Amino acid sequence: MTTDNELEKRFSYDSYTVRKKIFTIFGAAFHIYDPSGQVAFYSKMKGFKLKEDIRLYTEENMTKEILLIQARQVIDFSAAYDIIDLITNEKVGALKRKGMKSIFKDEWIIMNTEDHEIGLIKEDHALLALLRRFLTNLIPQTYYIEMGGKQTCVFKQHFNPFVLKMNIDFTMDNDNTLDRRLGLAASVLLCAIDGRQES
Repeated sequence: MTTDNELEKRFSYDSYTVRKKIFTIFGAAFHIYDPSGQVAFYSKMKGFKLKEDIRLYTEENMTKEILLIQARQVIDFSAAYDIIDLITNEKVGALKRKGMKSIFKDEWIIMNTEDHEIGLIKEDHALLALLRRFLTNLIPQTYYIEMGGKQTCVFKQHFNPFVLKMNIDFTMDNDNTLDRRLGLAASVLLCAIDGRQES
């Protein structure tokens, strides 16, 4: 059983690695590792859902749900996703894709509990983004989170044509501007969307 103190510690690291589970029958699943290589969280996206539903758990046995990432409407280019803390039943914030703009270069709006914009998630480079979409998906993706005019986090995908793997780096966020729950939810959502685009 994961205690509150242990859960708080799992959300306090400056770096994580997200790795997609290779074999899943329905939906998609991800392991999130802490800096020592231990599983900090497990995430599962339910299959056959008109509105995407992704859960974050403390363990792979999925006995304790801690975060919900849920689309507000049926999937579209401007989909908004609410991030809910399932321990407190409180909304942490929301993520909204920038519609048609994301066809050429991914960009997401980070919103607070009242849906006010507080930051942006941007794909690294327009030219590389176009190459990924129209020529090859073998170019690793990198995303930057900007809040208050400063970079607070980097999501960097590894080159691997078989296994989706992404490093999350919060080390530049010295003031803890970005809620780790929101940052981890964003990383899982990007991996899930990326996986769907490649399938």
